Amino acid sequence: MKTKIFKGAAIAAALFVASTALAQKNSSTDSLRTELENLLNSKEASSKSELNTRLATLAASKNEREMILAANYYYRLNNIKTSDSIVAEQTKKFPLGIRARSIELQKISTLKTAAEMEKAFIQALKKFPPQKFATGGIDDGIEYDYVIAHIAQAYATEKNPEKATKMINQLYADFWKGNAYSGLTQAFYKAGDLARATKYAKLAMENAESYTNDKKGNSNAARFAASGYPGLTSTYANMLFEQKNYSEALIYTEKAYKSAQGLNPGLNYRYATILSNLNRNEEAYAAMEQVVKAGKASPEMGDLFKALYIKVKGSDAGFSDYASALRKSYLEDLNKRLAKEKVSEKAPGFNLTDINGKSVSLEELKGKVVILDFWATWCGPCKASFPAMQMAVNKYKNDPNVKFLFIHTWERGGDATKDAKDYVLGNKYTFDVLMDLKDPQTKANKVVSSYKVNGIPAKFVIDGAGNIRYKLTGFDGSNEAAVDELSAMIESISGNTAAN
Repeated sequence: MKTKIFKGAAIAAALFVASTALAQKNSSTDSLRTELENLLNSKEASSKSELNTRLATLAASKNEREMILAANYYYRLNNIKTSDSIVAEQTKKFPLGIRARSIELQKISTLKTAAEMEKAFIQALKKFPPQKFATGGIDDGIEYDYVIAHIAQAYATEKNPEKATKMINQLYADFWKGNAYSGLTQAFYKAGDLARATKYAKLAMENAESYTNDKKGNSNAARFAASGYPGLTSTYANMLFEQKNYSEALIYTEKAYKSAQGLNPGLNYRYATILSNLNRNEEAYAAMEQVVKAGKASPEMGDLFKALYIKVKGSDAGFSDYASALRKSYLEDLNKRLAKEKVSEKAPGFNLTDINGKSVSLEELKGKVVILDFWATWCGPCKASFPAMQMAVNKYKNDPNVKFLFIHTWERGGDATKDAKDYVLGNKYTFDVLMDLKDPQTKANKVVSSYKVNGIPAKFVIDGAGNIRYKLTGFDGSNEAAVDELSAMIESISGNTAAN
């Protein structure tokens, strides 16, 4: 049984979000933000003009947080060019300000060794002292914490546990310690240091637990910390399981199992495995039955379910019929749900270039069922969904009437085409990848905007007449369920019967 560790946030993305949050939570901008929200949501004809006037004033402000606020609202209004120009001006206007600090801190993560990163971080602390940016909130220091955690993980990877420990002990924001400890857990685990990995898995779990049930308030930061509790508890339990400490592993797995919001197939599987090792087979069987009924059992989970069925029933008699009945019931429920979610909207056309320079248009695919998957190399859920998407691509690879297109969008600097190509080829995915790059003039990613995408991964299933019939956002972690769902969508608009 492989131990699954929860990764820390991406440095660059996290710093950008944190800087924005810092600007927005400052009391001096609270009333401005309320005013802008009211204007943005107003249906009065004069509100649009007033909003633009207010934003223009904020964009020229001598207060950096007000400039950030203006840039954020211009972005929300899809005026990317103006938003980007404000951000660029912000750095020039405030060379020791919020954005300048973010840029400086982001550079640290690109250095090669932990020692180089630590030296650069010490210099950054002198140039951008944390107390200068403090707002008195629960998340003070979070921008520095991302870097501290990154350096600590680098030291752990280099097998220098003393330095890793020294770095991680410098964390500022308590609410984020669970996430930082979790990243260090992963680094120690990969380095073969199971003892320290277990130690920090426990610390991560305990930090998250301290924020549950509003024990430390009910702010967004506190809720974020608390939300990690089930996963972090499960990680710690996995560590104990790997050391064959089944009884204690059960205690924490049961906590995670009972506190989980909705079905978590991986957690059910771990829980059932531990129960099985303790010869509590009926409870283990019940946990796995939930997963199978939901259509979210991997082959490995299916094997455990069958083994438990035999232990509980005494033989495999009747198993095939029972498993088939569960599968039939699940597919019937799935098709009923999808029938309610079906839409019919004209799909926006596009002409994009793939990672090899070939032009591809939606128009040339008329007559085929087309599945669009909007993604980015920095998007964790996008990449987490790719094994499932590869399964779906493999399933329909010989069907000339079904076409999958993976549209890379919302790039964040660098050579996006090279990054996308390297990622897909490096992971041996057989995807047709198209590049929805920013328009040089508007600075917008036109195709993703035309599909009104608010978050990725976002998928659209388009019929042969060029109409969007289904829309999907996110990924729930189950490869099998994702393939079943896509298959049912494809079959429902192609006129075929969904394959079992």
